[in-house]
Amino acid sequence: MSTASLTRVFVTLKLSLLRNGLRQSSGRKAAYIISIVCALLFAAAQLAGLILLRDEAHAASVVVLLTGVLALGWAVMPLFFPSGDETLDPTRLVMLPLRPAPLVRALLATSVVGIGPLFTLCLAVGSAFALAIGAGAIAVSVLAVPLTLLVCVALARAVAAANIRLLTSRKGRDLAVLSGLVVAVGFQFVNFGAQRIGKAGGLAALEPAADVVRWVPPASALGAVGSASDGAYGTAFAQLALSTGALAALLWWWQRSLTKLMTTPDGSTLAAASEPSRRTRSSTGLHRLLPEGRTGTVMQRSLRYVWRDPKTKAAWVTSLAVGMIVPVFNAVQGTGSIYLVCFAASMLGLLMYNQFGQDTSAFWMVALTISSAQDAYAELRARAMALLLVTMPYMTLVAVVTTGVLGRWEDLPETLGLSFALLGAMLATGAVASARFPYSIPQDSAYKNVAPGQGGLAWISIFGGMLFSALLCAPLLALAIWLHVSDSAALWLLLPAGTAYGALLTWSGLRLAAPRTAARLPEILTAVSKG
Repeated sequence: MSTASLTRVFVTLKLSLLRNGLRQSSGRKAAYIISIVCALLFAAAQLAGLILLRDEAHAASVVVLLTGVLALGWAVMPLFFPSGDETLDPTRLVMLPLRPAPLVRALLATSVVGIGPLFTLCLAVGSAFALAIGAGAIAVSVLAVPLTLLVCVALARAVAAANIRLLTSRKGRDLAVLSGLVVAVGFQFVNFGAQRIGKAGGLAALEPAADVVRWVPPASALGAVGSASDGAYGTAFAQLALSTGALAALLWWWQRSLTKLMTTPDGSTLAAASEPSRRTRSSTGLHRLLPEGRTGTVMQRSLRYVWRDPKTKAAWVTSLAVGMIVPVFNAVQGTGSIYLVCFAASMLGLLMYNQFGQDTSAFWMVALTISSAQDAYAELRARAMALLLVTMPYMTLVAVVTTGVLGRWEDLPETLGLSFALLGAMLATGAVASARFPYSIPQDSAYKNVAPGQGGLAWISIFGGMLFSALLCAPLLALAIWLHVSDSAALWLLLPAGTAYGALLTWSGLRLAAPRTAARLPEILTAVSKG
């Protein structure tokens, strides 16, 4: 089969996949149409903004940085959303009697069909329009626009092909679940950068970074348009050549990865066969550091969930990262407050909510070990201790870093005391909410955290618990306000007072939740098994 015929077949197959996928359900069709509309609206807004940048002194800096960020998105999205496009999986093609070179060309043509390529094309066209001044620059833009699109697409395909066996494994699914963390962290970096630009006096602050990125493909292709507009045709030729060379290198990498996939067997089963012995050797290391009996066993099980279960791991990593980023980044920007450390306490306290839902249908094995309120208390206490084993030192670290950046070491005892009290309150309300409002966490989707029909339970559990936790902290907060108003030197007392008050709240919440847990085991088991 010729390359042209193969390309036509693959493009037809891609369109058929899209069409048949939309026929499966009205929900999928509605989601796809909404995503198209949102992408087109955002692309139109970007296009209009880029057009308005025409004749702006710093338009070239904005364009090359925007293109660089877009290319970075193309590079990392296959790592976090490997199941978003079924045609990204080249292992589906390894049994076909096709040579890698024509297969790469056919897949490259297929890859430009979709929402992402359309959005990229709109951005590239708008960028070229913003920069192209003169016939020479327009001629360069005719080459730069498709070259930018092809480099982005080839980059995504090459990364996906090189990592496809990782992405389809359990570790790859863990990586996909953690994509929310990348979005959260990325948003904080964007916010930080935007504030820095505003303080530095506008777009001129982008020039140093743009001077570097304009030589990084595919931003160099659009940078060539700006160079041609300035009459630097030699520089424009070098930038176009750089992007062309990058495209050739990516296609070679992609072809090499396809060849390896087609000729090399998957060795993951061999690695899996050798894992049990390693697990046997390392399984007792943590257990030696934990208490004996049921407490240590439950703590070990909870900590293993954090390490092995993708959704539990995602919740923990997100809470730990965002809990550090928000107070520290605001402190670095000069807009922070020591009381933002309490945000970390609230993020970590949320991990106590829906404890039994995290076990999913495996909760029935835990339920078999609970025959009284005392058993339920031991179970909940051990889970809280596992959480405290990580959160207490972590919150101390966040408080130390934040107060250090702000230069307010004298406020460290107050900060820690309020944070410990809030954490204790959330552990208490989380235990009660876990017994009173359990809900299932679906395991068939990385992006669903509540089973259909249980959204109301989740909202009541989390937001009701957060509100009640704030009310429980009111006495300690009133004490802190009184000490500040009276200019007392005894603010350091808030540390032991907050620690003791948080411990008291946690003990009270566990005692209150234990009999409810023991009495409602059948209802809890039914609720958490719906997913």
